[in-house]
Amino acid sequence: MITDDIRYLFAYDRWATAKILARIEGIDDATWSATGVFDVRGLGGILVHHLGATQRWRHGLLEDGLAPRPEKEPLPSPSGLIAAWSQEWPAGDAWLAAIDDAWLDRQDEGVTFWQMLAHVVNHGTQHRAEAAALLTQAGRSPGDLDMIDYAEERAKSHAAGIPGGGSA
Repeated sequence: MITDDIRYLFAYDRWATAKILARIEGIDDATWSATGVFDVRGLGGILVHHLGATQRWRHGLLEDGLAPRPEKEPLPSPSGLIAAWSQEWPAGDAWLAAIDDAWLDRQDEGVTFWQMLAHVVNHGTQHRAEAAALLTQAGRSPGDLDMIDYAEERAKSHAAGIPGGGSA
């Protein structure tokens, strides 16, 4: 796996997550704060966990000693969660810009860093699917979240000369 592939996966992750976040603003509190839907989490809890897991993996691989646990904090409002993701994405971008193939080939307990990062994106896919199901049930479907949809949107944007090409 090469660095550009990991960056592509994270760009897809952002695109799909942004589609979910675009549907949560103004959602009723009962839907947002419900619990016990998927395992112990409901919509808000699922999305906060997705953020927290993404943050913990980044900080863990940076080895900076930080381990954010937003799941242990009071549930933020939808706009609060959107703001938190808006802070996480630039931090993730800066980190991803600094990695290279040699770093991705490093291992911990026989697992390469690129495998760990692919896991982070795959983990997000699981929770976006849960959130999408709940949003659809609430009449707020985020639409298609498949990677191929991202690839096609990005290709169309590139063909049209749009900078960033559908990366977020």
